[in-house]
Amino acid sequence: GLIPATVYGHKENPVSVVVKKEDLGLVLRAHARTLKLEINGKNEDVLIQDLQHDHLGSAILHVDFRRVSADERIKTTVEVEIRGSAPGTNSGGVLDIQLHRLHIECPALAVPESIRVKVDNLQLGQSIHVKELELPAGVKVLEDGDLVVVQVKTPTPVLTAVPTLPSEGGTEPEVITKKKEKPAEEE
Repeated sequence: GLIPATVYGHKENPVSVVVKKEDLGLVLRAHARTLKLEINGKNEDVLIQDLQHDHLGSAILHVDFRRVSADERIKTTVEVEIRGSAPGTNSGGVLDIQLHRLHIECPALAVPESIRVKVDNLQLGQSIHVKELELPAGVKVLEDGDLVVVQVKTPTPVLTAVPTLPSEGGTEPEVITKKKEKPAEEE
């Protein structure tokens, strides 16, 4: 029921610890990115930096925690969460999500679970760019502001290849065989 972990950062020596599998599961299900750990009687704020899973991707084998402070700004990656239904999809358009994750900079103890993108007003041919996103307080996106996050576009027609039958008249390759000997003429 214990998972090995490493706590590092802030110019302090790395510390090997173990965390209860149940407690870590609760934190991950709540989509928390930062938490407080008690290490040797001292409370430390940490960021879940990395999770190592087994070969099936189900069990957690190891966790890396990075020490952070309340006044520190960190760079991390968060998921893009699409909210609503784009009206442009009702008129034949297809919702095309260009960015699934965003690199952000934010206060260490206020990492958002995701960046929500509302598509309720998105018509055919329209798009939402990074610079148009509604961000939580203190969050700055590090991507180029002109990048498209999501758009409604006209679907590209799918061309199907129709097999053609070979026409008669020599489209088949010539088969080369051994020369046949002429039979001896009867005398």
